[in-house]
Amino acid sequence: MTDSPLHVATRMARTAWDISWFGNGLEDPSRTPTELLYDEPHARVERVAPDAPVSGNPVLLVTPLAVPVTCWDLREGQSLSAHLTGTDGSGTDGSGTAGRPTYTIDYGAIRFSDRTMGFEDWIDGILPTAIRRISEAHGGARVHLVGWSHGGTMSLLTAAWQPELPIASISAFGTPTDYRKNPAYAGVQWIYDRVGALPLVAPTALVGGTTAPFTRLGYRWMAPVREITKPWTLLRNLHQPEVLARINAVDQFVDAMPGYPGRFYHQSLVRLVCENDMAKGRVHLRDDVVVEMDRLVAPLLLIGSTTDVLANAASVGAGAEAYRNADVRFVKVKGLSHLGLIASPRAATATWPEVDAHLAAHDD
Repeated sequence: MTDSPLHVATRMARTAWDISWFGNGLEDPSRTPTELLYDEPHARVERVAPDAPVSGNPVLLVTPLAVPVTCWDLREGQSLSAHLTGTDGSGTDGSGTAGRPTYTIDYGAIRFSDRTMGFEDWIDGILPTAIRRISEAHGGARVHLVGWSHGGTMSLLTAAWQPELPIASISAFGTPTDYRKNPAYAGVQWIYDRVGALPLVAPTALVGGTTAPFTRLGYRWMAPVREITKPWTLLRNLHQPEVLARINAVDQFVDAMPGYPGRFYHQSLVRLVCENDMAKGRVHLRDDVVVEMDRLVAPLLLIGSTTDVLANAASVGAGAEAYRNADVRFVKVKGLSHLGLIASPRAATATWPEVDAHLAAHDD
């Protein structure tokens, strides 16, 4: 039986209200259950779906800074953490059976008092501690690291800085190695090459980093066409609640983004984007913390998208040659955004299976 025009109009009006500033969204966020492993400053580590049947080595999902931990559990059907634990019904081998012991790490709020925190705080303290604690919880098993964006960068740097850590493998989504291969950064690189870092870092130095509103605005406007056309996209999909729910979930995710500590942001901009240290093989974080990327020996999976503005496939794929002492596999996909690499409906068929295979190949 076909709905009457009145019923259709009423449903569309309710949908429009739900996605407006006055509504509560189209669906209640339904998160995969978690259990606390430990909670320390800037390191809340939780096990995802602790009661789920699991097998294989544990996984640590390495969250980037300035991103909420919900990136791993965006919504039903767009949750890598649910997929890895097998609680989405797929199982990590596609059989619908046991998943893997899976953990997330949340860094919490970033405040002005955190302005001196840099990459070295994560690769020399926060992440090694998480890796060791998870390994100990599983009888000394090595830990798979799965990182997205800067989470992948932090994973690579950690493994190179402390190669003795119990790391089974690294999977990195949208993690650039050679920033000079991404036209999106040409403007800041042009300024840096001519006048140095001061005009790039001075504004954020004054406030101790990037504020949460600045981070959110920057993320949105890396895809200006999407933002400009969003009102029209919403209007023409009022009759498709699933499409709008996906858009709404991304909006809520972006609205929860925290900021960057000043030092971390400056290191990202100067050492990674402008100096291109990752591609050169020596990442100078501090006089006593210079990471030699030739020390990176963990098996690597690098996944990049040709349509990712922040980390295009060319900049990600450069890692296949840069990390000379690691076994590196690069997978190029098309049509996925930066977040879409880990948390879109297409990720379930385009990128998640690649991670499943990589993890299985490097279990103990």
